[in-house]
Amino acid sequence: MMVGVLALQGAFREHIEALNTLGAEAKEIRKLSDLANLDGIILPGGESTVQGKLLRELDMLNPLRDMILSGLPVLATCAGLILLSKTIENDKNRYLATLPVTVKRNAYGRQLGSFITNGKVGDFNNFEMVFIRAPYITEVDNSVDVLSKYDDKITGVRYKNQIALSFHPELSKDTRLHELFLSITK
Repeated sequence: MMVGVLALQGAFREHIEALNTLGAEAKEIRKLSDLANLDGIILPGGESTVQGKLLRELDMLNPLRDMILSGLPVLATCAGLILLSKTIENDKNRYLATLPVTVKRNAYGRQLGSFITNGKVGDFNNFEMVFIRAPYITEVDNSVDVLSKYDDKITGVRYKNQIALSFHPELSKDTRLHELFLSITK
């Protein structure tokens, strides 16, 4: 099994470490040819605007969108959630737009508004959620399963082959969400 981790910018190394801890093979995705022969992909946190711009400039945006729409499993965290969202409430840009949700960028404020809390994520109780200038989801299509909420705001969803989170599981020692992702890449 080969999992790609988008490595244009952001917290990609931490995702690779989590995957390696679980015995999964991972590779950095930096150019179009890196998208070949993947069983799944992770879109990490970071700056969604920068990542989206680089995906366009490197001619990776449309091929990656097509791969996801064709069923490639994806785990998206923070900026990755924004890249997947069909609508971004406070931004005119659209990127992959494969996830039928509306997201609000930097919804919890600036860097100083970052925080850590524990909560329920899907079937996982007491999951450590690390929020860094995080978005949250303001609307979901009826076909989207809500996995988590914080302060009555949606912070995690699953839709077909896509798992998208406002927070950073890769910055936690808890690998259960990476394990869930790996279970759908098989």
